[in-house]
Amino acid sequence: MAFRAVDIIMKKRGSPLEPKGQELSRQELEFLIKGYVAGEIPDYQIAAWLMAVYFNGMTFDETAALTSVMLHSGRVMDHHHTGIPGLTGPFVDKHSTGGVGDKISLPLAPIVAACRLPFGRVQIPMMSGRALGHTGGTLDKLESIEGYRVGLPVEEFQQLIARTGFAMTGQTQDVVPADRLLYALRDVTATVESIPLITASILSKKVAEGSDGLVFDVKYGSGAFMKTKEDAQRLAESLVGTAKAMGKKATALITSMASPLGRKIGNFLEIEETIECLQGRGPQDVMELTYALAVQMLLLGQELASTTSPAAEDFQKQALAACQEAVSSGRALELFLQNVRDQGGDPERLMTQVGTRRSPFRREVYSSQEGFLQLDAFKLGLAGVHLGVGRNRTEDPVCPDAGMILHKVQGDKVAAGDLIMEVFGQNEACLEPALALIQEAATYTSQKPQEQQLICKEIH
Repeated sequence: MAFRAVDIIMKKRGSPLEPKGQELSRQELEFLIKGYVAGEIPDYQIAAWLMAVYFNGMTFDETAALTSVMLHSGRVMDHHHTGIPGLTGPFVDKHSTGGVGDKISLPLAPIVAACRLPFGRVQIPMMSGRALGHTGGTLDKLESIEGYRVGLPVEEFQQLIARTGFAMTGQTQDVVPADRLLYALRDVTATVESIPLITASILSKKVAEGSDGLVFDVKYGSGAFMKTKEDAQRLAESLVGTAKAMGKKATALITSMASPLGRKIGNFLEIEETIECLQGRGPQDVMELTYALAVQMLLLGQELASTTSPAAEDFQKQALAACQEAVSSGRALELFLQNVRDQGGDPERLMTQVGTRRSPFRREVYSSQEGFLQLDAFKLGLAGVHLGVGRNRTEDPVCPDAGMILHKVQGDKVAAGDLIMEVFGQNEACLEPALALIQEAATYTSQKPQEQQLICKEIH
């Protein structure tokens, strides 16, 4: 059957008699996506289809079909049939929907890889992204380590997973090319927030990296793309449901991003905080979320291994104890430093830079009044973009040494004139607009604000 892009757009757009449009078939989606990747369907027609999806949504089956079509627009990794010694799985990864100070992937991967449990060890093929807008990017943080390589060939990526239990790489040109094209178009057509499009974008990359199980950290609040808990739950359910429809084990945690995670925001600064976490002295919120996600990854690993195991509650306790022991024994830090060496960095030099490597363009921020401090994550994230932590466009450079160190965090009691933050910029000129946003982000209340639950819900 011959298709025309305009007919597919009209079908999804709907009409006065059918305002919500109709469900598209896999064949129609295949025609659109393959035609776009091949350059046969122009941007303006795909933009019209994206807007139709934004307003009318997609059914569960449509979302799964779109994800599959995008996935197969490029190379799909298979870790199970490589013949590489030690590449045994189960393969489980985690994805966060993004936030400010969210360095969780960095301590999480070595902690999970270091755990010793009856079913064996989970292996983590982690394909990460870069900062965009107010949210940070794992690849930018890793590249702040001098010499660290994130563009790994597939075979080297697999060999490092077999050796260390995890490896970190970026999306290559031949992995889900449809997503790169669609994401760039979504970014300039105001269709980024569409839940079916977010689901297909995330899952096509995560399935392409070869994971058997996926744990999602879906954030809500001022510093997240999903501003409400209800929207975060819709996205979490879409991600988990679509992943399961594609034959993957999946679970999600809905977590708060009303205020930044941890005390350090910035690329190298978050590497520092990662090392602190792996030394067992990380901030309480970062450690809580890292351990919670690690336990979920180990639970999926146990299910994938199909071994006889204790009841879920007993296994969670066992998994948490294994995570804590991986940190206290030093094994998790050892694996992290081994990974740094394997991917081109110098772990000894890295450790000498911790606590000393800072941009010379520095300011201090003091509290303007007495009260309980509140910090708006979104405004701090935007300040980070000015400082050079993040980017407005995908081609913008980032500054590895820019960022913020929080001496006071959400809910702390402060007196007028207390030091609340150190700020580091990529140059002198960026500091003034960043400081203006930071002053807006810091507000004070006379009553201690109610403590917000970090982990709000599990979706299975």
